[in-house]
Amino acid sequence: MNTLIKSFADKTLWKFFLNFQSVFGFGVLLILLLGLFSAFVLSKEETKIVSQNHKQSFDYLPTSTTNQIVKHDYFSLSYNEKYEQAEWVAYELKKSYVRSSNFDRPYFIEDPKVKTGSADWRNYKKSGYDKGHLCPAGDMEFAINAYNDTFFTSNISPQLHDFNGGVWNRLEQKVRYWATKYDGVYVITAGVLQPNLKTIGQEQVLVPNYFYKILLDNSNGQYKMIAFLVPNAKSNKPLYEFVVSVDSIEKMTGIDFFPKLDDKTENRLEKNSDYKAWSF
Repeated sequence: MNTLIKSFADKTLWKFFLNFQSVFGFGVLLILLLGLFSAFVLSKEETKIVSQNHKQSFDYLPTSTTNQIVKHDYFSLSYNEKYEQAEWVAYELKKSYVRSSNFDRPYFIEDPKVKTGSADWRNYKKSGYDKGHLCPAGDMEFAINAYNDTFFTSNISPQLHDFNGGVWNRLEQKVRYWATKYDGVYVITAGVLQPNLKTIGQEQVLVPNYFYKILLDNSNGQYKMIAFLVPNAKSNKPLYEFVVSVDSIEKMTGIDFFPKLDDKTENRLEKNSDYKAWSF
């Protein structure tokens, strides 16, 4: 009898132990799953908050020679239908924007906001030129919609591959460095659009001989400005050798780049071609 009771007790305890293990294991698994779900939700919410908080606040837009200004969430542009590209793209590159993400690279598509229609990407096919970003995708990796918008064909221009992947890429990286160092910069960039230049594709997309990039910094309440004019060609020259005055680019393009700055500040900054205030 005692043996029977002992055997029953042992079996009962063993079942209890197995049930406890099962319940405990399920509990641990449930906690892990809840933790992963919470992390996913928080990550999505963080991305949403970043996207909401980083809406475009760039308020130094240049003048437009075409009266076709297009505003996306994180950059604006002035589209030139005659030359089938933007005459300028302007945006604020905040320090918090500078990050690295592994977004899938989308296809280039026409910009639905360009009333006259932006150029088809097929104009570039077998042309010998890259679809060169004006606002770099690398500047917009803080949010997927910002990143995707840089693949509108209104934001590209024909660039030689050695230029696009070389000196222009070096300059883009330097801009991100300055955005981090100076707590954000304003950027205006495009090709210099002039008549009687080479074109590509059925829509005759102009191939600029030069590209420019202009930066304005207002950190510590002190304005400083720098401008680059770079030939659309391979170059190993240091970036500071391409520094020019903003005035010289305005004469080439017919664009007033900072009409909202007070005249005294604008004149002082735009005639200057000194780069000593910028850390190379």
